Amino acid sequence: MLNLNNINTEFLAPYMTNFLIILLRSSIFVSLLPVIGGKELPGQFRLGFAVFIAILLTPVVKVEIHENSIPLLIIKELLIAFALGFTVRFIFMAVNLAGQLMSQAIGLSAASIFNPEMGQSTQISEVLGVIAMLYFIVLDAHHEVIYIFVRSYELLPAGQLNIVPVIPEVLAMGNKMFVLALKIGAPVIVGLLITNILTGFLYKVAPQMNIYFIALPLNITLGLLLIILGIPVFEYVLKINFTNLNNEMERIIALAKGS
Repeated sequence: MLNLNNINTEFLAPYMTNFLIILLRSSIFVSLLPVIGGKELPGQFRLGFAVFIAILLTPVVKVEIHENSIPLLIIKELLIAFALGFTVRFIFMAVNLAGQLMSQAIGLSAASIFNPEMGQSTQISEVLGVIAMLYFIVLDAHHEVIYIFVRSYELLPAGQLNIVPVIPEVLAMGNKMFVLALKIGAPVIVGLLITNILTGFLYKVAPQMNIYFIALPLNITLGLLLIILGIPVFEYVLKINFTNLNNEMERIIALAKGS
């Protein structure tokens, strides 16, 4: 019988170090990925997928570690993983924000005015999020994103990246998120703005009318109609951003390349 006590396990030591460093980057990235890293899938799956990536890359990725640079290496790995993951995630965050803006414009969040404990309406955000996730999968963008991430170990070896130029780019994604949310919600927001202006003129003509209870069902009906009619615009904006994901991730990697 095979005696496990006689097996020399010293050769596993360097691989274990590589595995832990690779797992550090992959786990953060997977947790930020849409669909795979979302709450729809159990945490065991997300952790198992990150471990699976780390196991596959451990034999082929070379990690150079100096004892005095381990804390700095960990910080760099966390930041680059967050930057790459957030590059993908911010599109879905913009979709969620656009849904919130639409809900407020339509009046579905009016309940929170009378009772703040009701919270914000999330139905439109959830519907748009599901459409975005399905479109993300249909375009096969998840495979492309994972491929670019795996290549990041080749282009950005652990401990050999410069994270300083990446930080302003990550902060600038916040501005891009708001711009993208406005682009997605523009048909509904602009359409209902015109409707509110017209109902305002109606109130001036007939001030005895309770314009609020007239405008609310009108805004809901018109808003839902504009959402349906605006799906081609939503699809077009998503297609541009999903197609450009590879370029954005490669730009982040190019910025981090250096000493």
